[in-house]
Amino acid sequence: MAMHYSIEVLWEEDDQLWIAHVPDLPLCFGHGVTPHQAVQEVEVAIDAWIDAAKAEDRRIPPPATRTHSI
Repeated sequence: MAMHYSIEVLWEEDDQLWIAHVPDLPLCFGHGVTPHQAVQEVEVAIDAWIDAAKAEDRRIPPPATRTHSI
């Protein structure tokens, strides 16, 4: 079963890039010149993070449950 992690996307003024990160996975980041590109990069990073954790027999945190009013 695929895990669905929340992704936060922020503009980084100093670097003039969009940064996407996964709060539930330490040091899991992606970046790009558009928000879409940053999300695409972090989706690749999520897979790599999980693969590395499995290879090292580390715990993979489940996605946190978050509720937001929109």
